[in-house]
Order: sequence, then C-alpha cells, then structure tokens
Amino acid sequence: MNEEHYSTRRTTVKEIDEILYEEHKVLDHGFIRVVDYMGSDSAIVQAARVSYGKGTKQVNQDEALIKYLMRHYHTTPFEMCEIKFHVKLPIFVARQWIRHRTANVNEYSARYSILDHEFYIPKPEQVAKQSDNNKQGSGEAFDLGTSKEIMNSMTNDSNLVYSHYSEFIEQGLAREIARANLTLNYYTQFYWKIDLHNLLHFLRLRADKHAQYEIRVYAEAMLEIIKKWVPLTYNAFVEYCLESACISRTGLEIIRKLIRGENVTREGSGVGKREWDELMSVLDEKS
Repeated sequence: MNEEHYSTRRTTVKEIDEILYEEHKVLDHGFIRVVDYMGSDSAIVQAARVSYGKGTKQVNQDEALIKYLMRHYHTTPFEMCEIKFHVKLPIFVARQWIRHRTANVNEYSARYSILDHEFYIPKPEQVAKQSDNNKQGSGEAFDLGTSKEIMNSMTNDSNLVYSHYSEFIEQGLAREIARANLTLNYYTQFYWKIDLHNLLHFLRLRADKHAQYEIRVYAEAMLEIIKKWVPLTYNAFVEYCLESACISRTGLEIIRKLIRGENVTREGSGVGKREWDELMSVLDEKS
C-alpha cells in the first residue's frame, strides 16, 4: 500500500507529531495520549508581539520573552495554544480532574455503552493510612501484610460488583441504572481539550508533591508531553511555577531579617506555625 504524504501551512511540532495517538501507560490500566494540538512556543511569542508589530526573533529572545510572560503572569499569549488528550483513568480520579472547569470534556457514557471489566488496585506502597495533619491526604503506608489484605478485599469487591453489573445487563436492566452499582475504582475515559494557560494551572496543582498519587502520575506524564510540545514554555513553567515558592509579604520580611543576620523566632515573626514551617522548609532550615 502506498503511503500518502500531506503538507500543511499550520505550525507543527515534530516531537509531538511523532507521538500523536501513542498511548502513555499510567497506573495499571490507564493511559494518556495526544489526539490533536494547535500552536507552539512561536505562537506564544507571536501573540505577545502582535500589539506592537515585531517580527520573528532569535530563539534566545523568544525564550527571554516567554520567561518574562511567565514571571509576570501575562497569561493571555499562552491561551493561543491548545491540546486535546484522550485519557483513560479511574472514576474517582476523573471526579478530581473534572474540578478543573476550564476545559472541554466529553466522557465515555455508561448509559449507552457497557463498561469494561477493568478497575484500579493501588500498589502496596500506595495503601496508606489517613494523614494526621491533612484531612484529604494520605499518611504513612501500612505494613506489607495489611496492605495485601486491603488490596485483596478491594479486588474481591470490585469483581463482585462487576459480576452483578453483568447480571443486571443480561436481565435487561437499563444501563443507566446498572452502572450505579459499580465502584469508583472502575475505569472511564474522556477526551479533554484545554488551552496551554489553563493546562499549566492544572499541572501546577496536580503535579505538586502534595497532590494525590493517582492523579499526580497523569500530570507527570502530561509534563513530559508539554516538554516536547513547547520546550521554552516548559522550562519557564518549571522555573517560575512548578519548582518555585509563593512567599507572603511577612515571609519576605523574615527572609530580609535573616539575610541581615537578625535573630528571628516563630513567636515574634507574625506568622502562624504552619506558614512558618512552610517557609523554613523552603529555606531548608529546621523548624
């Protein structure tokens, strides 16, 4: 069969074209893949310069401009780029994901179709106790024996509810009702289209070390894709957002005092213990 080749006038990125539709495995049955995209680093600088009619600049000048835009929160030029993902993920992760309301989403419908017998079971190191100081987070992991008992119970429960789900379907129960019996660890899928500015906001929150593991691994996979798509923007994002720190006015004054060699205590600093601990962690000091 002869291969057909097409040319286009639109901006393309070779590194993304090479991975279009390629599944990047995440968790036990999940994946993420790029379906389509629009724009590149050049589209961002073009949009930023359009107001005063500057032409194409050298790469180092483009990089400096993108860093400036990122550093000063000039977000509109980043909205000139868009990307569309196909994501397969556990339902409970999808419910976290959908909280980001600045995207276009179309999810697999269990009203029309039958869900596959695929569910998520965490690895032993992810079977953790409730955190003592974070009401929505995990703490230390259980011992291996306890973890395996919990994993076995989750597996048995997931298989049981799917067997009932299958029976309901065979009995002719409406799919929109039958699906209600499935657990949140079953997999769903959606197409998710978003502009680069809002995608970076998503990644800043979900690639953070404090984010839940099961959504963080998707964010980390997306970061690798962003690195291929818009490398200048990726570098600026890591520098000024992902691996930076937000410090309050009082926190800055504490830092200035420390630089001047003054003795600063938490009690006299004007900040609470939690903010103090966070600041000391940023400065790599003992709290």
